[in-house]
Amino acid sequence: MSKKKTEKNIKDEEVKSENQNTEEPKAEETNPLEKELQETKDQLLRITAEYANFRKRSEKEKSESFSFATAKTVGEILATVDNLERALSNDNEDFEALKKGVQMTYDGLMASFEKLGVTAFGEVGDTFDPNFHNAFSHIEDENLGENVIATVYQKGYKINDKVVRPAMVITAN
Repeated sequence: MSKKKTEKNIKDEEVKSENQNTEEPKAEETNPLEKELQETKDQLLRITAEYANFRKRSEKEKSESFSFATAKTVGEILATVDNLERALSNDNEDFEALKKGVQMTYDGLMASFEKLGVTAFGEVGDTFDPNFHNAFSHIEDENLGENVIATVYQKGYKINDKVVRPAMVITAN
């Protein structure tokens, strides 16, 4: 019988040792590498969320900026539209009054452009620059210098230093 008890005790000890091995380690006994891995994962998740929020915020700011710029531009040009509507509704057939009204409307539009930073360029006598001018023809004229604008068919416009539309010109020599 003592032999049976010993075998039973050995089996009980084996079961106890297996149960002890399958128990999860306490928080204090966690591997430092696993802890560092978990912290790195958490940090990566936070950075990913911050980046997603940044992209959404940037897209919203871009959209709002575009809307604001468009509203400012339209607001500047509305006075010109009003003047044109008044000119068209006038039944007076006086050519000089109509010409004066068109000139005033043009001046108002150019003043609005100036407020928006838009400037016209491309004048007869200017030096031809392919960055600002589109030469669609060339003539020979001894009265004009070399590489000079002889005729302007369409003025060019730029906002600050960015060309909106190049001037359409004829160059000489």
